[in-house]
Amino acid sequence: MFLNAQQMDRFQEIQTFVRIVEAGSISGAAERMRVAKSVASRRLSDLESRLGVQLLQRTTRRINLTATGRSFYERCVRILADVDEAELAVTEEHAELRGALRIAVPLSFGLLHLGPAIIDFMQEHPGVRFELDFNDRQVDLVQEGFDAAIRIARLSDSSLIARRLAVVNHLVCASPGYLAQYGAPGTPPDLREHPCLVYSNAPTPETWSYTGASGEPRSIQPHVRLRSSNGDFLRDAAIAGQGVIMEPSFIVYQAIEQGLLVPVLTDYQWPTLNAYALYPQTRHLSRRVRALVDYLAQRFAGVPYWDRCWKAEVASGRGARGAE
Repeated sequence: MFLNAQQMDRFQEIQTFVRIVEAGSISGAAERMRVAKSVASRRLSDLESRLGVQLLQRTTRRINLTATGRSFYERCVRILADVDEAELAVTEEHAELRGALRIAVPLSFGLLHLGPAIIDFMQEHPGVRFELDFNDRQVDLVQEGFDAAIRIARLSDSSLIARRLAVVNHLVCASPGYLAQYGAPGTPPDLREHPCLVYSNAPTPETWSYTGASGEPRSIQPHVRLRSSNGDFLRDAAIAGQGVIMEPSFIVYQAIEQGLLVPVLTDYQWPTLNAYALYPQTRHLSRRVRALVDYLAQRFAGVPYWDRCWKAEVASGRGARGAE
């Protein structure tokens, strides 16, 4: 559908009005648009005459928006952004993905699961370049110039857009040798008598929350023998028989598969979080970001592969369950 002459004039008037506000003067807008100053001035006058309102207050030194003009300006900016986005979507629709992506990812989940996924994505899209920040800190995407971040958390209200990628379950585990020597805890409060290995970057590292058969949320303060900011190290310490851990299943699933760790207290629901892809609320989301997020969401859809083994262990009764 093509614009007729009247519609084209209205579009040019809106475009000129926005450029005048951005440039701060009619002459500045005319220069940016490569038209005569008289043309830009006439378009603004025609727009105000057609609307029957004053959009700008003109002085010898500057131009200021009226209250009506500010509201109209904000709407016009969105209209022009939508036009740009529509054109960009059409031009990119069949084009090869190209350009850079700067992504913040959590350390353990990034190395174990996101890394292989991103490598596969790179093989499918050789024109995309990556800069990955493997770090458990919470980055400011806008201030630090990230295109997106992967976070495992309960998200608070944010100016960011979040898309869930996967459910992250937590398990309480110990090594077979530890359980043979000290026995398995029968209930969560028994953990006060067992040396526990604690992830120090958790919001409340020395409080372990759970839900029992009654469905009521509860918590205990385990006996802490070791604190660490790295979940992989805690897993290895547990494998070595140094105590009991509560870790995300994506960290411990291989050790469970290999018989190096055994889930305990499996009658209880331990914390469940989500892995999210986060990105800023921009008018136009980069096609590269959208493609990567879609790829990750599809790869981790359903029951994640790191949950299949331990769930089978629990279903078969091989985990140490415990009783309310």
